[in-house]
Amino acid sequence: MMFGTMLNACNQNNQNTLNMNKIELTQEWDKVFPLSEKVSHKKVTFETQYGFTLAADMYMPKDIKGKLSAIAVSGPFGATKEQSSGLYAMKMAERGFVTLAFDPSFTGESSGEPRRTASPDINTEDFLAAVDFLSKQDIVDANKIGIIGICGWGGIALNATAADPRIKATVASTMYDMSRVSGNGYFDGDNNEQSRHSARENISNQRLNDPMAMAGGVVDPLPADAPQFVKDYHDYYKTPRGYHKRSGNSNDGWRTIGTYAYANTRFLHYINEIRSAVLVMHGEKAHSLYFGQAAFKYMVEGKADGYTFVGQPNPNPENKELLIIPNATHCDLYDGGNNNYIPWDKLQDFFEKNLK
Repeated sequence: MMFGTMLNACNQNNQNTLNMNKIELTQEWDKVFPLSEKVSHKKVTFETQYGFTLAADMYMPKDIKGKLSAIAVSGPFGATKEQSSGLYAMKMAERGFVTLAFDPSFTGESSGEPRRTASPDINTEDFLAAVDFLSKQDIVDANKIGIIGICGWGGIALNATAADPRIKATVASTMYDMSRVSGNGYFDGDNNEQSRHSARENISNQRLNDPMAMAGGVVDPLPADAPQFVKDYHDYYKTPRGYHKRSGNSNDGWRTIGTYAYANTRFLHYINEIRSAVLVMHGEKAHSLYFGQAAFKYMVEGKADGYTFVGQPNPNPENKELLIIPNATHCDLYDGGNNNYIPWDKLQDFFEKNLK
């Protein structure tokens, strides 16, 4: 009798796993940008080492001759592939690359329960699994793969590149260090034991009281005293410019306890050992600029403000670049803003030079 009960429980667990990873892909075009006539597009899925099924959009030049270089793209943190990452992927496909914009685990059309949950380990694996997928495509040269991470996924991209030398070129665009901001607050304003202890108490209570509660996406309507960067987020996520029904940032956000794993870790420890090419790209007027500047400095020198650990200088500093775009804000690098701030020619040159 006990064996039968155990077997039924096992079968139920297996069924739950199957249900967790079963996804349905939207086939109609539902991006926040129009499809370019220069590329072809298809929906695809791939598996991660954690057993999740990720949904992605694959973009390809229409005239393919031989094997091409490829780029995996994700971000911003809390967005979907129908937003900024899809635009980056499509634009780079116009310029001759096979590209893959994917929804991370627990978000968008990808699998994973509870929804809107994040993890430094799982999210890093999401990028590595995307590289696995691209490496197996007949039209891709597996030795010529790069990645682009936007906003919070810029930091995750650096973490993935530090872990995987198959990634030959990396762009971190308007990056956040999610572990730093989660543990220290903006501009390290809560970087003290008392603030972290209070946050831990709140999260612990939330786990018992309502672990499925959502934290809310970008505030709407805007309060009169909202900081400029919150206004910028609203202008992207809450207007036709960037709103999408599957985007957490556009709607009810993350689970209140869903991103806490980032607060209890620091995950860019080994970026000073990245040997491949890296371009950190940030707007001059972005509130998040300090993340990109500090990450770049630590990556090259092995030490920087905001990094409590000290490492050795990078063995290959000559292929690392910090590009600060005049007058651009954080969200201007999501889609170019009103002045086409994203330097597409620069991105093309960077990947062509380093994926050869």
